[in-house]
Amino acid sequence: MDMNYKTDHQIVLASASPRRKELFSTLGIPFDVVTSNVEETTVQADNLKDYVREVALLKARDVAKREVGKTIIGADTIVVFEDTLLHKPKTEEEAISHLTKLSNNHHQVMTAVVIICPDGNEETLVEVTNVHFKNVPLELIKAYVQTGDPFDKAGGYGIQTDGVLFVDRIEGDYNTVVGLPLASLFEKLVALNIIKF
Repeated sequence: MDMNYKTDHQIVLASASPRRKELFSTLGIPFDVVTSNVEETTVQADNLKDYVREVALLKARDVAKREVGKTIIGADTIVVFEDTLLHKPKTEEEAISHLTKLSNNHHQVMTAVVIICPDGNEETLVEVTNVHFKNVPLELIKAYVQTGDPFDKAGGYGIQTDGVLFVDRIEGDYNTVVGLPLASLFEKLVALNIIKF
């Protein structure tokens, strides 16, 4: 038997990510998906935690302008290796380079979540999960890159796809790596009285 959550808010998920949509839908409350049209590269920040928070805010605020009076949830995920941001790779070479760096090493996945309430109040959280990679043979990295899977993913891999084969262990919330730390988001939505049970 499933838990039964209720909301009297019109909730909008400001994300094009099918993985975020799938995760959020597990709560069983109605929501719409509206994607933002912002240029993420315009964001400047002093550190990467602030950067990921600012990108999530940028996306959520863009959607909030169009979806007035609704509760907006936005998110952004980045992969950080040795204090450097590993963007979504644009070429096969870049994807191979990202994955070669991550192999036999550890990195952080940061996911920021923003909730914009109908009254304009903004709540943010940033979850960090440490991911340890196995020693991945170059042939396997190349074969994975050939599938095309790395190109829409921060750091060049998906933990919910074949990229999981590279992972030795994680410290933190698995869903943070997928792109939506559901437990922390749920806790925040309950505290804000957006979700009731």
